[in-house]
Amino acid sequence: MNMKKLIGLVAAGAMMSGSVYADAIGYVTKSGTNAGWMMINQGAADAASEAGVDLITVGPSFQGDLSSQLEVFENLLAQGVKAIGIAPVDSSGIAPAVNDAMEAGVAVVAIDTGVNGADVTSFVATDNYAVAKVQGAVAATLVNDGDAIIYVTGNQAQSTGQERRNGFMEAFKTARPNSEILEVPTEWNSAQAQEGVEAILNSREDIKMVANAWDGGTMGAKAAMENLGLSAGDVKLVGFDGATDAIEAMEEGWVHADTAQMLYQMGYQGIKAAVEAAQGKDVAPRIDTGFFLVTPSTAGAYKDLIGIK
Repeated sequence: MNMKKLIGLVAAGAMMSGSVYADAIGYVTKSGTNAGWMMINQGAADAASEAGVDLITVGPSFQGDLSSQLEVFENLLAQGVKAIGIAPVDSSGIAPAVNDAMEAGVAVVAIDTGVNGADVTSFVATDNYAVAKVQGAVAATLVNDGDAIIYVTGNQAQSTGQERRNGFMEAFKTARPNSEILEVPTEWNSAQAQEGVEAILNSREDIKMVANAWDGGTMGAKAAMENLGLSAGDVKLVGFDGATDAIEAMEEGWVHADTAQMLYQMGYQGIKAAVEAAQGKDVAPRIDTGFFLVTPSTAGAYKDLIGIK
């Protein structure tokens, strides 16, 4: 997905008169290149296709760019779409635009990440806090109390990043109160994860595990380990998402546990809800798409469940 091209098309469309997208559903994603988001986006596209509606898919110029996400959201609204599915890059920053849409009678479905400061028609996502507590508890079983670990955060301007960090920290610290947790802050950027993890691993020989708020971080941590000449298993990796590349890394011995969101279902159920809302049907205000704990022993079952080989 070429985000910049899509933004240009929607911006140009805003100059036209009339409701250009009156029979379409808008979908504002976070990313078109991250492996996990490709799965979410595919689910969104399939839901629209099954419903027989056009899906106008747009996104920010780069991951985390609020200003361009606001621009494409407002352009979709100006073109008269009946509903918009959005994965906010900033939970609070997107709220004024969401309020405008809801007040105009346009249904808004938040996908993956919630909106702070505005009501939405429905919020479709895993329970990030609860699943992160599972991640923290499972991660604790992989190390001893007192072992030092790294935690790679997601964007703390988003409810998703906040909830995953809080859930992980609560469960892990309860189980391993004497362990040191060194944080690598990111904005869901794999390069930031790789750089931060590599710097710590290069200066500390006592790190036993790297836990990650999303699987882009997992793959960044794996790349950092490879750059330092480490082998699979030298430092344990724990992921969050269940992205295909992380599951492949698990099968190669790098990743030891991954709390998988049902990524495809988030996109699918999110756009399905947006279509139904546009048709005037009642939509549940909260749709929990669940999770799957992937370990080396359950990876095969997970792959069968989501339909990958």
